Order: sequence, then structure tokens, then C-alpha cells
Amino acid sequence: MHTIVFIKQVPATSEIKWDPKTGTLMREGAEGVLNLADKHALEAALQLQEQLGGHSTAVSMGPPQAEEALREALAMGVDRAILLSDKAFAGADTLSTAYTLSLAAKKIGSFDLILCGKESSDGMTAQVGPQVAEFLGLPQLTRTREITIQDALVRIKQKIEDGFRILEAPLPAVITVEREINRPRIPTMDTIMEAYRSKEVTVWSAGDLEGDPELLGLAGSPTQSRAVYTREVKKGEVTMLEGEPDEVAGKLIQALQLKGLL
Repeated sequence: MHTIVFIKQVPATSEIKWDPKTGTLMREGAEGVLNLADKHALEAALQLQEQLGGHSTAVSMGPPQAEEALREALAMGVDRAILLSDKAFAGADTLSTAYTLSLAAKKIGSFDLILCGKESSDGMTAQVGPQVAEFLGLPQLTRTREITIQDALVRIKQKIEDGFRILEAPLPAVITVEREINRPRIPTMDTIMEAYRSKEVTVWSAGDLEGDPELLGLAGSPTQSRAVYTREVKKGEVTMLEGEPDEVAGKLIQALQLKGLL
């Protein structure tokens, strides 16, 4: 059983700079952290590995400092880490990102499952996982809360608005997971030290992936932002209500009714 997990390093601060020329975030040098949703995907992969045997590979696309996210994945227990890093990848939207990740999956070769977090905290589009599935021509199972694999079939419990449903697909497949699926393990000091001292992060460039240059990075991104702004929030008048709890509750209800809010 070989599971590939696509992970992402996201900005740890809201002070990240914006490039007005390209309409993209300037991630170079910005402090980053492993996307929380991707930790759940890593944990799901490791649990499947513990149950069924096999090995796991974590893949991330980003600038050189994205290696830190892969080191964390190694500390959690994945067997191999690959960083896709090249200036040709810069400015990628979800479509270009998914294309690049699909090229990496093809280069890796044989695998049984691809796992992704539902979405990244800096984009929240939930598009990359399904787009990877389309590029690879694989079944996609999204919003996953439970995963069971048996007889070359994967079965999931999918979160939907008013409950859940059970879906099944043949392997290989692409799965995006919800945070409710598990509680990610915390690496020990020993595994953290091992991840930095004795484990390797392989770096692949655009040339290694042998894709169409017109589909990579900003050149391959049909979605581009024209501008970014911070919305100003007007502070309204504050009214203090005093008295006993029952009295204050009555005053609050009356005030809300007068404003047409109840």
C-alpha cells in the first residue's frame, strides 16, 4: 500500500506581502506553517499504513522554505518527502498547482491512494484535490470522515449538509479529508531530530517533471486577482445595559425589537 499525501506550507502571519504586478502573494521569506487540514491527511495516511502495511510519500510545492513542512511530515512518520520547487511554479492558482502535483504523482509512479486536506487556510477553495483527480483520471472522494480499504476498494463516510453518506471507489483514488477524521499525532523529540539529521527531502524542478511550461505557475493560471484590500469596519455606538440579569435580558430584547432584529 503506497499512499501519497499532498501538503502545503501556508503563511503563519497576516502580514504577508502582495505583488501588485502579478496579483499573487509574495511567499519568499515569509514565515510558514504546515497547513492544519493537511496534518489530518498525513495522519490518515499513517493510520492506513499501520493497518495495512506499505509506505507513504509527502509532496509539497513551494519555495525552498516549504521544506520545513516536509520535515514535519517526516517527523510524524512518512517515509519519503519530495519538494517541488522552481521559479517556474511561482504564482500558480489551483489549476496550475493541481497540474504540477499530478505531474509529480506520475513521476513517482506506482501508488494506491492520494490524500489531501480538504482545503488550505490561505485559499479555502477546496479545489486542488478534485482537480488532481481530474488530471490523473482517477475517482475522487471528498469531505471524508472515515476511510476503509478492502479488496482493492476504498470506502468512505462523506460529510454532507444534513448528515453523511457512504461512497465506494476502486483504487487508486484521490481522497480529501475533513478535520473530523482524526486527531493528528504530535511528533516526539526523537522523530523530530531524526527528520532533520538523517532523513532527506528530495527536490524536483520543473525540468524533472517534464510538463508543459505553459501550464505551470503564473503562465498556466487562468485565475488571477486584480487587487487586494482590507475592508474597513465601522465601529457603532455602544450601549451599556445595567441591572439584574433578568432586567438586563428584558432591556436587551426590547432594544433588539426596536431595531427590528427580533
